[in-house]
Amino acid sequence: MSTAFAVFGEREHRRRLARARRALESMDCGVCVAVAPETHYYLAGYDAWVGVNSPQALVFGADDDDAPTLLVRDVDAPLARETSWLEDLRIYRLFKDDFAERVAAIVRGKGCAGRRIAMEKQSYALPAALHEQLADTLTGEIVDATRTLGDLRHIKSAAELVHVREAARYANLGLAAARDHLRPGVSEIELAAEIESAMRRGGSDYWSIPTELSSGPRTAGGHATPRQRLIERGDLVHMEFAGVAQRYHATAVHTMACGEPGRRAREVYCVARASLAAGIAACRPGVRADAVEEASLAPVRAAGMEANAIMRFGYGLGIAYPPVWLETLQISRGFANPLTAGMTFVLHACLQLDGESLGVIQGGTWVMHAEGPEQLVGGGDVPLELVA
Repeated sequence: MSTAFAVFGEREHRRRLARARRALESMDCGVCVAVAPETHYYLAGYDAWVGVNSPQALVFGADDDDAPTLLVRDVDAPLARETSWLEDLRIYRLFKDDFAERVAAIVRGKGCAGRRIAMEKQSYALPAALHEQLADTLTGEIVDATRTLGDLRHIKSAAELVHVREAARYANLGLAAARDHLRPGVSEIELAAEIESAMRRGGSDYWSIPTELSSGPRTAGGHATPRQRLIERGDLVHMEFAGVAQRYHATAVHTMACGEPGRRAREVYCVARASLAAGIAACRPGVRADAVEEASLAPVRAAGMEANAIMRFGYGLGIAYPPVWLETLQISRGFANPLTAGMTFVLHACLQLDGESLGVIQGGTWVMHAEGPEQLVGGGDVPLELVA
């Protein structure tokens, strides 16, 4: 195939496939029918968002060395040819061909009929109706491989980190634009437009979650997207957005003040900052993810605000397609996996005071090294930034 826009070579993808096959064997699965675009990109190089719009499948056996088969909609075949190293590309016509039967035929052709099937059941690319069709057509039991396949991407190679750092550069351009354009009278949507324009003009690919930005009384909403509200002097403005390079994301998380805020806003920000700092200090290779979040909560408890800290402290970040950019790594209570050098993740302290129409979110993206975390982008552990 002509792979004019391939990011990694065949050799790298075959190494990743070998790891994926070992993971399938540990699940006692004989074949993988991967539906998530993140998996397609990581293992086959295929770069397209359309898996959440039109079914796609990457099929490979657990105990063979043959290259996988990629099944895509006919109109998307050129996208596969320009990015994927795979030779075995199959197509189907939407609303005409039976996608599930096409998948089943590929599985039979690989001699895997009746074997346990690994599939990302938690992927947004697998709606319930599609899962039912595949379950009715395939002869083997379908088991959830979301974590198994997703966990393969936790530790980034040196080559991957080049793209993560480039993504962080784009996100930093967005932060610079926010500082340049935040002022009383600008609308949230206008400010978001400046942020997004700066990143796109700088070279960023499209991001997997809409820019989140809110101001003043709207800041109590943790995932609020911008509206036509005009920002007023003294408002807190918090934002969360990502720069993207070769589908690798780096997320900026930051709260600014448009001029001098009120005393209560400063108090809440100081608690959130202390929470972020405590969590960062706990981040070391070998430390359990739940221990990091537990450390971040100590300053919040001391301030009597634990009930307001309702968001997880962090999550893994890397390859992503809409509608989300979170990886399977969760830095939260209930997750005992240890942090490891090479991981990239978002850390953020979030306090939501609904009754006071006030909220703060502060953090960013870090990469873990043997000696500890390095911040790549975001507000981080800094005093409240006053702009305008």
